[in-house]
Amino acid sequence: MSPLNGKPEPEVTIDSNLIHTLLSIQHPDLNHLPIRAVETGWDNAMFRLGNHWVIRLPRREAAAQLIEHEQEWLPQLAQQLPISVPTPYRIGEPALGYPWKWKWSILPWLDGVAADQENPADNQAVRVVEFLRSLHRPAPANAPHNPFRSVPLRQRAASVDERIQRLEAKTNLITQPLKDCWHTALVAPINDQPRWIHGDLHPRNILVKDGAIAGIIDWGDMTSGDIATDLASLWMLFSDPQVRQHALRSYGTISEVTLQRARGWAIFFGVVLLDAGLINDPRHAAIGEKTLRRIANDC
Repeated sequence: MSPLNGKPEPEVTIDSNLIHTLLSIQHPDLNHLPIRAVETGWDNAMFRLGNHWVIRLPRREAAAQLIEHEQEWLPQLAQQLPISVPTPYRIGEPALGYPWKWKWSILPWLDGVAADQENPADNQAVRVVEFLRSLHRPAPANAPHNPFRSVPLRQRAASVDERIQRLEAKTNLITQPLKDCWHTALVAPINDQPRWIHGDLHPRNILVKDGAIAGIIDWGDMTSGDIATDLASLWMLFSDPQVRQHALRSYGTISEVTLQRARGWAIFFGVVLLDAGLINDPRHAAIGEKTLRRIANDC
């Protein structure tokens, strides 16, 4: 990551020529399909492969293990989920200058656009919660550990507080009620057992088609953790407080301390996305700003 904590720089050069070569050796039956770049995220580069597939390749070492988590665990979880997820179709191996430890994936292409580009309809808030209820089941002891999402929110406090100080100087979004809400979340006890969570459920990882949520992508941060981490997505996705409240009620019994932690995780995502986005990713900045404005209304 850059010194100013923006979007990380790539650690390897990935282009269509490299992909063609990898396909010709490992998946030659797919090598005739056209390849075009789709998007570059924090962790992976994505290329469309024909009409039905997408290739995801880690662009930095920190992401290499995350994609293996997707490959191992997502096929097991997909069967219980009511929204489409991209389970791996083929798995690629390192070769030809692509780092020797980094696997990559060929996944089904899911139609839709990211939720920061097309807002989901308000009635989709309950669908998000139905998805989360299906996902949030007890995870096995050998579920992947994620040092950024498996941990209590207070273990992320130091890095977030640094970002909050920067945003205080740059914006008017860091109000005293929001800071109070953040501090309340940091001391709110975790009174739920660890469960499967997506871990990175921001709008760019949620696909929307004609107002309906069509897919949940980018499962690299999947882990056993606090359900509040995923519940924070409601503030990132839906502007109407009543819509969020109705969705939270439909999840089932959620304790007050879980709501406090969920608001804290929403602040976490809002702060990180806005602070990093102001450096080098306007879409992340826009998501972060909207999230902080929404959470401020609930604090």
